[in-house]
This record gives sequence, structure tokens and C-alpha cells, in this order.
Amino acid sequence: MLGLIIFGGLLLWQNTTSQKTSLLPAQLPISVPLSVKSYNFSQIEPLPFVLSLANEKISLGKQLFNEVLLSRDNSVSCASCHDLAKGGTDGLSVSTGINGLKGTRNAPTVFNSAFNFAQFWDGREATIEDQVAGPIHNPIEMDSNWQDVITKLKAKPAYVYAFKEVYSAPINKANIIDAIAHYERSLVTPDSSFDRYLRGEPNSLTQEELKGYQLFKGLGCISCHQGINIGGNMFQRIGAVSDYFKGKEIKPSDLGRFNITSQEDDRFVFKVPSLRNVAVTAPYFHDGSIKTLEEAVSVMGEYQLGRQLSDDEIRLLSLFLHTLTGQWQGQTLQ
Repeated sequence: MLGLIIFGGLLLWQNTTSQKTSLLPAQLPISVPLSVKSYNFSQIEPLPFVLSLANEKISLGKQLFNEVLLSRDNSVSCASCHDLAKGGTDGLSVSTGINGLKGTRNAPTVFNSAFNFAQFWDGREATIEDQVAGPIHNPIEMDSNWQDVITKLKAKPAYVYAFKEVYSAPINKANIIDAIAHYERSLVTPDSSFDRYLRGEPNSLTQEELKGYQLFKGLGCISCHQGINIGGNMFQRIGAVSDYFKGKEIKPSDLGRFNITSQEDDRFVFKVPSLRNVAVTAPYFHDGSIKTLEEAVSVMGEYQLGRQLSDDEIRLLSLFLHTLTGQWQGQTLQ
């Protein structure tokens, strides 16, 4: 385990727009959406290849996700901390916001976030829509507000045109949120080696990787890292077996859910993160303090399972975790 589900989906598309309508999709590939199904979120399932989402909203949302105008000084976008070329993260222990200000927690990957049952490490928002406003208003992230964001977007004719075409409405808070949420829900990375194994392709995993999976189940990692996102569907205390913070300086950001609920039982409790693509989303934990996957496995064995894992157990578990790396736009994440 590496510590500490909302329906989403993927509709492959490409932006082949002309300069005049650069914020709108043109010839988007047509996909047949999956039949609506009810996911068993305690059972590990392969990620779907395709789910039904509105192409034009995804296209507009992508523009907004990469738009620095959402920040007060026009220097930071959502993509600044959630770089798709870096596993949907920024590769830093904590992210950098406007004026070089440092955040307090590690930026979780945006990939597959639609399958988390709550958003942010402390689960303070239930949906992606609720999550969108957080970074925009956070004084050490984007430090902006809806009035300023809307004013700046309205000054761009392409955005005025795009919102009218997509929403038949002027630019407003609700539609900005909806477009960004659509784009984030499209960021799904299916077809990992493990997904292929789950779909009935036993040779998609090596014998060593299978041993790692058996360890993952046998040691109890799967008790928290489960469901379609292999995590992201429950809260858990970091240090379930022994005191993870003993001898460490405890910061407010370490308190987890306690900051939200003020309930003592929620001290040091965080949302269990998804393990999908975990091999490409270092550093780890809520504070980004763990630099390597092997170290994270070792630490979780000690503090969550009460075990001193052997070097071979760590190796096998790490091999299995590498099989959770999926694909984005036909390419395996690096």
C-alpha cells in the first residue's frame, strides 16, 4: 500500500480546429459509448476504454485546463501542477503556485481522478466539479476569483464564441466548472498490463509480476487499495499499525481529515490514493516526502501492515505496481 468514485469516462478525440475556432472541435472521431453499468467499487476491475462524454465540452475544458488566465497573475494553469507528460502530476514534493509560493501537499495525479470517491488528499470535496474552484481561490495556488476569471475570459473573443457554441450561454462560473470537469473525466488511462490480465489475458503479466500481485493480496495491501481505481474509495489513517509521525515535526497539512471534521478519530486520516500509474507519479505520500516506489512500499509495509518487508518482497510488489501503468492517447505513460 502507498498510504493515503465518481463516474467518469473517456472519449478519444483530437483537436483539428481552424485558427478562427481554435477552442472548438472539428472532425472528432465517433466512439460508441459503453452501456451504462454499475461498478462494484470494492472489486478491482479494468478501466473502461470508452465512456460517454460530450466532445465539445472536453475540447473547451482542455483549453481551460491549460489556461493561465485562471490565475491572478496569469502564470499558473491547472496543467502547471497536473502535467499529462509527467503522469498527471508535476514531479515535485509540493507544487509551486503564483509568485513561487509553495503548496502544502503533493499534487495527486489528475489521471483517473473521476473514479475517486472524493477529491483532494483530505477528501474535502465530493466531486470533480466541487474540486475545480479550490485551486482557483487558493492564495498559494492561483489566488484568483470567479469575477476576475470571467472578466479575463470574456476579453478573449474565441472564448466568448466557444461558450456560446457549447453552452448557448455567455461565460459563467457554472459552465467553466462543467467544461473543466468534463475534460478531467476524460483523462482515463486504460489498457495497463494488469487491466489486460483482469480481462482474461494471463500472459500479460510475468511470473514475477504475478507473485507480486499475490503478495499484494496476501499481505493485505488490497484491503485499502481496491476498486476500479485500486484505491481512492475510502479514508485510512497513515500509521494504522504504528505511529508514522513519531519524532517528526507535525504540520497542519499532516492532520488530514481532522482539519475538515475536527473529529479526533480523523487525525492523520487521508483518502487512500489510487495506485494506477503509481510507478510514474513519484514522489509519494501526502507531503511528497518519499522519493522512490521501493521506499514507499517499505514504509507502507511497516506502518500500515506492521511488517518489515524483505528486499525480495519489496522487489516483487514494485514489479506488480509497474503493471498498473496505463495508456493515454495510445501511448504508455512514462
